[in-house]
Amino acid sequence: MRVPRQLWVEEPAVRRRMPDPVRTAAVRAVMIVSLTLIQAMVAFLCTMAGSWLAFPMVLGGVAGTVGATWSVLDVWVTRQVWNQRHGVVSVPSSTARRVRRERRRARRAERGAAREGGSGIGGQGEHRQGSTGRGRLSRV
Repeated sequence: MRVPRQLWVEEPAVRRRMPDPVRTAAVRAVMIVSLTLIQAMVAFLCTMAGSWLAFPMVLGGVAGTVGATWSVLDVWVTRQVWNQRHGVVSVPSSTARRVRRERRRARRAERGAAREGGSGIGGQGEHRQGSTGRGRLSRV
C-alpha cells in the first residue's frame, strides 16, 4: 500500500523568529520603503508625461526617502536595544561567558590566598587604614 505524498510538510526553522518589536519595526519599514518606491515611479512617469503632478510627486519622493531611511534605521536601533536588554542567545553557549567565569574564579582564589597569607606589618594586611582616614571594615 502506498502512502500518499502530503501537500504540506513541516520543516524546522533555520533561523530563530525575530522578537516582536523588531518584527513590527521591520514590517513598518518594508511598507514605507515599498510606498516610497511606488511614489518614485509615479513621479518619474509624471515627469516623462509632462504632468503638473511631477513636481509635487518629486517633493513627496524626497520626503518619502527620508522617511524610509528613518524607518530602516528604526529597525536597526530596535534590534540593538532588544539585544542589549534581553541578551543574545547563542548556540552553543558563548565562550566569552566561560572565559569570564574562569577569570572570576582565578581572582577569587588570588584574593583568598592573599587573605589567608596576611600580608603587611603586624598581619593587618588590607584591613589597615590608609592616610586618607577611610578604611575597610574588617570581616570578623
